[in-house]
Amino acid sequence: MLTPYLPYPLLTGGQTRSYNLIKRLSSLGHEITLFCLVKNDAERKYVGELEKYCKQVSVFNRSEKPWTVKNILKTGLSFYPFLVVRNWAKGERKVIETKLKEEKFDLIHAETFYVMPHIPKTNIPILLVEQTIEYLVYKHFADSFKIPFLKHMLYLDIAKMKYWELKYWRQAKKVVAMSDDDRESMLFQIASLDCDIVPNGVDSSYFGQKIAEKSKIPTILYLGNFTWLQNKEAVGILYEKIWPLIKEKIKNARLWIIGKDAKEFFPKLESEDVRVEEVKDVREVYQKASILVAPIYGGGGTRYKNFEAFASGLPVITTSIGIRGTDAKDGEDVLIKNTPKEIADAVLQLLKDRKLYSQIADNAKKMVKEKYDWDPIAKKLSRIYEDLGGEKV
Repeated sequence: MLTPYLPYPLLTGGQTRSYNLIKRLSSLGHEITLFCLVKNDAERKYVGELEKYCKQVSVFNRSEKPWTVKNILKTGLSFYPFLVVRNWAKGERKVIETKLKEEKFDLIHAETFYVMPHIPKTNIPILLVEQTIEYLVYKHFADSFKIPFLKHMLYLDIAKMKYWELKYWRQAKKVVAMSDDDRESMLFQIASLDCDIVPNGVDSSYFGQKIAEKSKIPTILYLGNFTWLQNKEAVGILYEKIWPLIKEKIKNARLWIIGKDAKEFFPKLESEDVRVEEVKDVREVYQKASILVAPIYGGGGTRYKNFEAFASGLPVITTSIGIRGTDAKDGEDVLIKNTPKEIADAVLQLLKDRKLYSQIADNAKKMVKEKYDWDPIAKKLSRIYEDLGGEKV
């Protein structure tokens, strides 16, 4: 298995997905040799947590900062897009090539298309798992970019990204998407693609374990990994267009912006009423907050924050794009609104209507436990492994 990160600690959605699946796949009898990337050597202290479940863990360094002169020049002078250049690890491909000669493997699992350049030519079947369709994510942001010259450069990089993403879909024996929407988009590009769905999930027992009391002060939560463009966009919309409408009606309301690198990206937002922080245990903020508000407008993948909030008993208000990848129903498990005014009105409604509040929270908690717990998801991936690998485990 190749991942573009060390799957621990669980700071990002990708880490959460890979760690939970590796842990369960190991218990199902799969023997996993893991190749992963880190930004700095300090991350290597977590390797032991993966060695509990993997036969071997090999770690390689990628550049610590993405926007280096070296990475930009390499991108400009190569056929690869920035995303591939940024996640290239010197020496990994050679080590994998040697490993494939020395040992017998039934399957190669590549998590994201941009780790694929590390895989040498081989007859071993490759399963490519796409956590999102990357070129569509970046196109969403390039479309609204204001500087003409840079916008042109972004579109050029997106064209390269699309070329390689689709090329690697064709190269894989099978591709896995996170949602029906992503799968349909992939099949629209390549009708003959062998594509299945293995959704994101949640450890419902872990997030259902009570560790904190609900705050008596109305508290709006946004949680995410803020190195991800969609999360930064959502915070901007929430803070500038939704939060003022809520604050106008509920004077003592608070806004929490919680997640990886929150203080780095939003230092100016912090105030008496606005908390900006990265926390060790996200269960605490899920359980203390009143509502998770997620104004997501960039498509692709599914959102862990939804699953974690559902499992924590925290009602979610999001957009029709933000809820993709789940079977949550509007008005039953979640409230789906698409404009800032509609979202703000829904927040006010939910805070006033305690019956609706409890109904949404209870229904979502039940739904996510039945449909999106990691255990059945891992079993589905295990069956795909067995089919591609050619032998029953």
